[in-house]
Amino acid sequence: MTNSHYVAAARRVFELESRAVAQLSDKLDGDFDQAVELISQTEGKTVVCGMGKSGLIGQKISATLSSTGTASFFMHPGEAIHGDLGRVSPSDIFIAISYSGETEEVIQLLPFLLDNGNQIIAITGAPDSTLAQNATVHLDVSVTEEACPLNLAPTSSTTATLAMGDALAVALMDSHDFRPEQFARFHPGGSLGKKLLTRVEQVVRQEPLPLVQRTDTMEQIISAITQGHVGLVIVGGPSQVEGVISDGDIRRAMQHYPQRFLELRAEEIMSANPKRIDADAKVQQAVELMNDNNITALLVEKQGKICGIAQLFDCNL
Repeated sequence: MTNSHYVAAARRVFELESRAVAQLSDKLDGDFDQAVELISQTEGKTVVCGMGKSGLIGQKISATLSSTGTASFFMHPGEAIHGDLGRVSPSDIFIAISYSGETEEVIQLLPFLLDNGNQIIAITGAPDSTLAQNATVHLDVSVTEEACPLNLAPTSSTTATLAMGDALAVALMDSHDFRPEQFARFHPGGSLGKKLLTRVEQVVRQEPLPLVQRTDTMEQIISAITQGHVGLVIVGGPSQVEGVISDGDIRRAMQHYPQRFLELRAEEIMSANPKRIDADAKVQQAVELMNDNNITALLVEKQGKICGIAQLFDCNL
């Protein structure tokens, strides 16, 4: 088998699985709306359950729900019938995944769930199956053909199930008006989480501040910038900032005043009214302020005094 045949096999998989996902749109009906409403209105959690490949997909669906504002956990059906059903309260919504709708380990849970008063969302490829018929709502993920060349291994069907789970999660985000700040709370280790949860004072370059005075010479300015290691100096003091001078200001001064560059004073090249931000502000606010003004540093203010300098590469955590 040549490499071109492998590529052809891969392309066939992509075509079949993308077609399976695209066809899900035509299968959506009022049951999908009802599923979203059941989950969004419950006071309990959303339990996701499945066996084998369906179970692996269920774990991802549960993880996506949890990270986007819908409290959820995955339950293995084998563990469920040996005691883990005690974790399921009557107010929980139960998502049961089985492509055939006849998976024995999942079907065995139905008597308990029905007696317990749980609302059941079945995700299957068989609307007439035992699971679908005993569920409160049914989400159809049937596919015309598996990507497996033998049409046996779950491939197109698991991709369709995963997409259906993503659709549920996104619809629930919309119903909850889920915001980036909430996402960050569940992802404190990610870059977005750090930006939205971390305060500016936690990433600021602290004192000693690089300071010069209005009448300082270019030699003094360059020396202060070099020693400060932040690419700019403050003209004035922490309580009375008159301006800032950046590396860019110095380069522009060299171009505009080549004959008297070394004679220039700080007041001649400083940028007045520099942008500043409160130390208690979130890092994301600092990043947005710098990007909006096409700058790479901000003065950080605390209780009316400049306490440090926040730089873009420090804020892009």
